[in-house]
Amino acid sequence: MNTKHVEDRVERKRLKRAARKKAAPKAKRASGVARGSNKRKVKKLAKGQRKR
Repeated sequence: MNTKHVEDRVERKRLKRAARKKAAPKAKRASGVARGSNKRKVKKLAKGQRKR
């Protein structure tokens, strides 16, 4: 919802809330998909001399 043209903060909030209510519900996240800090961390490669 684009509310860039609305100056009043309360009015903008009301419009956004109405748009959220009207929008289709978002699909649930798949069970195997981690989010944020639960994601697997990428190991840092060794710096300096080449390994091979």
